Amino acid sequence: MSADLGPAGLARLRARHPEAVAEAAARRVRRPLLRDGGRLMVIAADHPARGALGVGADGLAMADRGDLLDRLRLALSRPGVDGVLASADVLEDLLLLGALDDKVVIGSMNRGGLAGATFELDDRFTGHRAQDLERLGFDAGKLLLRIDYEDAGSLDTLYAAARAVDEMAERQLPVFVEPFICHRRKGRIRNDLSAGAVTRSIAIASGLAGTSAYTWLKVPVTENPDDMAEVMATSTLPAVLLGGDTGDDQDAAFEKWRGALRLPTVQGLVAGRSLLYPADGDVAAAVDTAVGLL
Repeated sequence: MSADLGPAGLARLRARHPEAVAEAAARRVRRPLLRDGGRLMVIAADHPARGALGVGADGLAMADRGDLLDRLRLALSRPGVDGVLASADVLEDLLLLGALDDKVVIGSMNRGGLAGATFELDDRFTGHRAQDLERLGFDAGKLLLRIDYEDAGSLDTLYAAARAVDEMAERQLPVFVEPFICHRRKGRIRNDLSAGAVTRSIAIASGLAGTSAYTWLKVPVTENPDDMAEVMATSTLPAVLLGGDTGDDQDAAFEKWRGALRLPTVQGLVAGRSLLYPADGDVAAAVDTAVGLL
């Protein structure tokens, strides 16, 4: 499919030939999850499907799909970038644009916990199912596991996540579990990044389901980066680092990532808005810097 196809062209193609998505998936050139270097650099773009469109002060930064796709294609074209994590609509746009050949493609599985909603922690599996990822020939899935000890609904989240891990393992498909211990403060969900909370979240995520053979962890850097070595000793599962929001001091964030990436179970980095929408606007430079950390 033409890489020059813009939003209007994508809409026409989708309207007239919906089967083009499956055809593009069947043509896609696949690759192993890990190559000889054993490191993984993935660009994340599953935020819009949860209504999380903001970057910094711009609450709708990710709302322009054409602009987002341009940024994603630029990021994916940079040396050392292995793949992308996104919801079905974004991945299918990239498929139609021919941007996913020889890339790791990770489907986002649960996007029901809409940002800011009263039901935000009820993060149901409204995205990719295991059978969808298998059918499309995608390489892995990712699920968000947020647990609030004061919210009884977290048990439903745990149960659904465990069954999703089972379904992925039955198909021998890796699944990246992104766990957090959360608290609600003045109506807003806050992720607890203390060493104790991240340690507990890793222990819980590692024990999900009937097997952990295909489970990876996707973990944040703790409030004190010096705690990461002890925190990551909680599990032997392979892990990738969650890039997260770098705020105003991108250089400081990169340094935190650099230290954590040296830990033995950490196999790579998954970063999204911080690389796609850097403060200086230079996507290529931000991505290249992140790749250099590996």
